[in-house]
Amino acid sequence: MMITPKPLASLGPEQRAAILDRSMADISAVYEDMRKIVADVRNRGDEALVDMSREFAPDVRPGDLEAAPAEIDAAVAKVAPSVMEALRAAAANIRRFHEAQREREMWSTYVAEGILAGRITRPIERVGCYIPGGRAAYPSTTLMTIIPARVAGVEEIIATTPAGPGMQVNPVTLAAARLAGCRRIFKVGGPWGIAAMAYGTASVPRVDKIVGPGNKYVTAAKMLVYGRVDIDSPAGPSEALILADETADPELVAVDLLSQLEHDPDSAALLVTPSAPLAEDVAKAIEAAFDELPRKEIIEISIRRNGRILTTTSIGEAVAFTNEYAPEHLQIMTRDPFLTLQGIRHAGSIFLGNYAPVPVGDYASGTNHVLPTGQCARMFSGLSVDDFIKKPTFQYLSKQGLANLKETVVTLAEAEGLPLHARAVRARFEGRS
Repeated sequence: MMITPKPLASLGPEQRAAILDRSMADISAVYEDMRKIVADVRNRGDEALVDMSREFAPDVRPGDLEAAPAEIDAAVAKVAPSVMEALRAAAANIRRFHEAQREREMWSTYVAEGILAGRITRPIERVGCYIPGGRAAYPSTTLMTIIPARVAGVEEIIATTPAGPGMQVNPVTLAAARLAGCRRIFKVGGPWGIAAMAYGTASVPRVDKIVGPGNKYVTAAKMLVYGRVDIDSPAGPSEALILADETADPELVAVDLLSQLEHDPDSAALLVTPSAPLAEDVAKAIEAAFDELPRKEIIEISIRRNGRILTTTSIGEAVAFTNEYAPEHLQIMTRDPFLTLQGIRHAGSIFLGNYAPVPVGDYASGTNHVLPTGQCARMFSGLSVDDFIKKPTFQYLSKQGLANLKETVVTLAEAEGLPLHARAVRARFEGRS
């Protein structure tokens, strides 16, 4: 399987648009079906969840929707000690990184004489973490969603994840949830899980915010319930862009591209470089490795759909395209990656140098792997402690402080046709010493 390098400047408008649109799931096509599922769960609650779950266990009952403590105990016992140790190491780094994000609990400033204004931070009360399943288990996502919520001080955290035959959940996912500090795990996946957390059922508590990645059906469901609950951001299949110059090792670049393309047939991976020799060498390395690759069937589809090697006339042109693409994952493999970083404005998570492949962020460097895709890095950030806190503002005014603002507020209130707003201020000075 060959990826043919192409000059960026040679792409026509449609070709360029196709690359920029890449793996963004067209969720509009599934909206109506997801709307029906969400409405069904809202109206019928556990009954709808049980009906869906009969695919996995014909005799399922509402009590089977939640993983029992004994079931989680048994799952933890099944996990190899080496895997548990890896989970603990990853969890420690994730916790340490997210603890550094915590802000002051309160700050204030005098904006004018007699007017003190400030802001406090308070955690969201109840959060739902969606843990994807299907083609693979994602204990790493379990850690990435639950631990920041714990660090933020969220009082109640629940998780939902797809069940398999017999209503079983991958033991490593259950073990990771317990390690991260989540006590309630529901075996409800897809849009059913999202709707259950958004509206609540007899078994599943209603939450205030839903976080976590998923396929287009999950994303559509999250967007449908937005407003009833908050969500983190729309997220689609994994994507990575490697920005490299002539100093990059083509073998490493090739394996990094392939590692991202193995996620899903809709995954996207690009190399953007001003070095034509590097582009050719990477293409040859991919072709040489292809026949022996695991998950080759998935990679072949994702290469055809969203695998690209693009050459530019300069590193500046490469940086400009990178910002336009706004990748979920950005690897910078240049002579001075920190210098290149100064030009980057839009990316979900950035990996600097030859020894920072994307999988370290996926699992254990501490940064979060729940990231915006499909150019959403232009306006969204990756999941963080900030996603689990609210920031109410406050103000205290002395009588003199209000007197100083009186005419300003009264004038503006009357200009807006809200006389009682003006009266609320005037009343504090009428007949009062």
